[in-house]
Amino acid sequence: MAEALILDSEAVNALANATERGVLAERARAILTVAYERGALVRVPAPVLAEVCRGPRYDPPIDHLLASRGIVVCDLTQTVAKRAGHLLGRAKLSSAHAVDAFVVATALLFDASVIATGDPSDMRRLASPFKQVRIFAI
Repeated sequence: MAEALILDSEAVNALANATERGVLAERARAILTVAYERGALVRVPAPVLAEVCRGPRYDPPIDHLLASRGIVVCDLTQTVAKRAGHLLGRAKLSSAHAVDAFVVATALLFDASVIATGDPSDMRRLASPFKQVRIFAI
């Protein structure tokens, strides 16, 4: 059974910029440690990078995180994009929540997944029909 930890924008920022993120970074590191101990895959949906990458001056901590921790960026596929759209429609959310929907749609690729997020209410709203997806608020 493939198990995965999916990181949203806030989780990526907290891990990449730990000294500036305090408690959020501690919580994100804790869930990441548990994922590694369980042998879970750790994934970042590609659209999350659009929220966290802001140019050469700001990107090095993100790049370092993605290169050094066994964290894999999942490409956005047609299947994931369509599923995200369906999730938005079901939850009656606008496209302003598209990246959150991409995160949940990516989580649904796995038998069991945990989403580490700074936005638990929207994630729960999108993921509520799916028992295999759990939300962890950082």
